[in-house]
Formats: sequence, C-alpha cells, structure tokens
Amino acid sequence: MEVHFPPELQEKLEQAATQDGRGTDEYVQQLVAHYLDYDVWFRRKVKTSLEHLDHGESISHEEVGARLEDLLSR
Repeated sequence: MEVHFPPELQEKLEQAATQDGRGTDEYVQQLVAHYLDYDVWFRRKVKTSLEHLDHGESISHEEVGARLEDLLSR
C-alpha cells in the first residue's frame, strides 16, 4: 500500500518521527494501529450505549450532575 501526503503533513510526520526516534514509515504504522484500536473501542462503546438506550436504561441530566458533584466532592 502506498499513501501520499501533502507536503506540510509529510513534514509534520517526519518531524514527529524524528522526535520519537523512529523512521517515518514505522511512526505512521504505529499511528494507524493506535487509531484503528481506538476506532474499534469507540464503535463498541457507542453500540453498547445505544443498546442500553433501546432497553430504556438511561439516567437524567440531573442524575448525571448529581453523580459528578458526588465524585468531585470526594
């Protein structure tokens, strides 16, 4: 697979890879791997949350506020 980036993005990638002590290819592969892991996690969380809503499992805005206040007061 070959991916082409605009010059300004290529420069940013090269700088970040250099600061990280890696080659650009390795750095981009790591970024993509992390993004894909996050994307899978995020989609799973959204799906689970929507399933909870479909089953009527939710809390009110006021209850969220009360829980946050409780957490912050600890």
